[in-house]
Amino acid sequence: MNFDLTEDQREIKRTAREFLASRYTMEKVRSIALDGAADPHWDEIVELGWPDVAELGTVELAVVAEELDHHPDIDIRWRTLTFACSTHSEGGLTAADFELAGKIEALA
Repeated sequence: MNFDLTEDQREIKRTAREFLASRYTMEKVRSIALDGAADPHWDEIVELGWPDVAELGTVELAVVAEELDHHPDIDIRWRTLTFACSTHSEGGLTAADFELAGKIEALA
């Protein structure tokens, strides 16, 4: 079985890496995660379709989550999809994880 990313998935990963690197300094990420600062780029992220399960498959969502420094935990059942994450660099849950979960929930 081949677990390599497809060309489209590699393009999503490249786009996510470039998008995040050009818009999010470590200070900005800390401010959003720790101080609850507004995320000025959330509308752009939504336009890219990253948080929309209907637009992206689970592998694509996992690729974007990894680029956001989140560890995706995706549980697919007969009638439910559970998407959970934690932040690698912090070794667990952060305010950013709860914010992301809220945004995903709002889109469901």
